[in-house]
Amino acid sequence: MTTIGPDAPEQASGVPDSPLAFRHRNFVLFWTARVCSTFAVQIVSVAVGWQVYDMTRDPWDLGLVGLAQFLPAFALVLITGPAADRFPRRLIMAVCCATEAIGALALVALALSGERSTAPIFAVLVLFGVARAFFGAASSAIVPSTVPPAALSNAVTWASSAWQFASIVGPVAGGLLYGLGPAVAYGTAAAMLGVATVLALLIRVVQLRRAMEASWSTLVAGFAYVFKEKIVLGAITLDLFAVLLGGAVGLMPAVARDVLDVGPWGLGLLRAAPGIGAILTAFALSAFPVRDHAGRIMFACVGLFGLASAVFGLSTSVALSIGALMVMGAADMVSVTIRETLLQLWTPDEVRGRVNAVNMMFVGASNELGEFRAGAMAAAIGVMPAIVVGGLGATAVSALWAWWFPGLRTARSLERREG
Repeated sequence: MTTIGPDAPEQASGVPDSPLAFRHRNFVLFWTARVCSTFAVQIVSVAVGWQVYDMTRDPWDLGLVGLAQFLPAFALVLITGPAADRFPRRLIMAVCCATEAIGALALVALALSGERSTAPIFAVLVLFGVARAFFGAASSAIVPSTVPPAALSNAVTWASSAWQFASIVGPVAGGLLYGLGPAVAYGTAAAMLGVATVLALLIRVVQLRRAMEASWSTLVAGFAYVFKEKIVLGAITLDLFAVLLGGAVGLMPAVARDVLDVGPWGLGLLRAAPGIGAILTAFALSAFPVRDHAGRIMFACVGLFGLASAVFGLSTSVALSIGALMVMGAADMVSVTIRETLLQLWTPDEVRGRVNAVNMMFVGASNELGEFRAGAMAAAIGVMPAIVVGGLGATAVSALWAWWFPGLRTARSLERREG
């Protein structure tokens, strides 16, 4: 049985045949909501990282910041995907943004109270993790519904750039706002999340919603599809292990304070650098999209991402560190665009929410769990060695996956497959 709900392309909202995503109203609303929510998350991330490290001076606690946000995505992966396939995705996005706004207000209250324990902060981060788990599955699955097929590749590029765009200004703003006071930073984040909630509610698409049997096979359909389709499996796990090893975001407060000797504003610049590289690359990809040898280009960029991370780990210069981080962001932007486009094109709509839930769990593992990996390794061998070893590991992952997944390596065109 099929029912109609609010989530598939409504061509009256834009120019039906335009390949440009921003010619379609629903995508503009979606993209702006995603920028606002991500901007807020970046502010919270910078503020929390600095606040926790300032309170404990222990890189292990920076790892726990990432772990607290990852565990909900891991625990809820069998729920978030079916929810995105069963319920209106725009409403899920709105509820999640509103929940995160409440969490940001809780951080405001904690900051104003003068609380010195990190436990309440970690509790709020778990709430953020729950909301982001549902938001990630729904927001990724709704992208193909906001544009016609001709604009999908362009939409994926700009949907990915929404995070990167917010990553340019968000961390700098977070550092500056935190300098005015933690409550100012968290209050601004709450306001941005309120705007994102309203924008998500304004999206108008039509979702073909299929009645799903409440069974184990329904819940694990996303995992089953991922492991059946080697292209999808290779793309998802490549990102998982490369960023799990090569990511250095979680250790930036320690690098900013102890290695480069810069304050919260300097931390914001470091956090913004990957976004600057990524958004410049997004503009380049919009003008010159990948048309051939997509797989080879993706693997090359993942390898470059790892090498740039290693350079960042070796650097004691602010300029070199920012340059390496910009290269990391640029390489990641290319690989993410190719990976996400392949993922959307190779996934039927009826399981897209569940597959994207699996993907977002792996993305969360690569980012938040990667922060925990970095923090734990830094506590054992030092901050900079942990970054260098992780970067070289990411480059090795690129080479191994190119060998293990030849179908992904030889993928050429980012066009919708037949059948």
